[in-house]
Amino acid sequence: MTASPPTETRGPNLLDRLLTAIGYVLVIPLFFVAVKIVQEYERGVIFRLGRLVGARGPGLFLIIPLVERMVKIDLRVITMDVPRQDVITRDNVTVKVDAVVYFRVVDPEFAVVKVMDYFRATSLVAQTTLRSVLGQSDLDELLSKRDELNQKLQQIIDDATEPWGIKVTIVEVRDVSLPADMINAMSRQAQAERERRAKVIHAEGEFEAAARLAEAGKVMAEQPATLQLRYLQTLTEIASDKNSTVVFPIPIDLINMFLDRAGANASAPAGRPPRVIPEEPSPSG
Repeated sequence: MTASPPTETRGPNLLDRLLTAIGYVLVIPLFFVAVKIVQEYERGVIFRLGRLVGARGPGLFLIIPLVERMVKIDLRVITMDVPRQDVITRDNVTVKVDAVVYFRVVDPEFAVVKVMDYFRATSLVAQTTLRSVLGQSDLDELLSKRDELNQKLQQIIDDATEPWGIKVTIVEVRDVSLPADMINAMSRQAQAERERRAKVIHAEGEFEAAARLAEAGKVMAEQPATLQLRYLQTLTEIASDKNSTVVFPIPIDLINMFLDRAGANASAPAGRPPRVIPEEPSPSG
């Protein structure tokens, strides 16, 4: 028997397997590169060979590997701290001010195409606007009219970032640091203002008390009996203190009343009883 020749199918079978393995190696990574998942709060900006195609998402979609490229943009509100800035107010007072800015991307295509780094660009615009606007205000306005300044800052920053697809919603001046000498001066000013108000209130009280005393004097002048009642009331108030000696003057009206009675009794004729002069009733009685 002669030996059978070797089969010639081993070479092609080995080559097919090699090509299949290479295909799997290339296709599987390309598949994962082509499949994109974008969250609800994100958008994927697609570029095809460098040309803007548009924004996609949210959800699952495919892109062409090596031809298309995707850039993810977050649409949620971003909180950005504005670094502390040295500001010279209109009345030449140097203060340190920091703020916080709330903004979000409303147009993801413009945020990618119109500006290279929208976060850094918004931060720089906020810093320069903060120094410019607060530098045009007095210190009193900076401390008392904070809401008006916040609205003005928000409007200016929003107008500057609108071409980039950015919407600035809130700007808040968070802290204003004053120099030590200015704090002492404001403290002295506040103390002087409180003393002035106290003196004015005291003077108004004295004026009202004098007006009431004048009215009381008019009433006592019209009704002399009220003066006597006031004497008796004063005596009662003083007598409440047992450790004091009180010298109380007797009103002249009472002495005159007793003298009139004594004169009437002396002038009465003999044998007749003295006529008793009836007392006039007191107006208060």
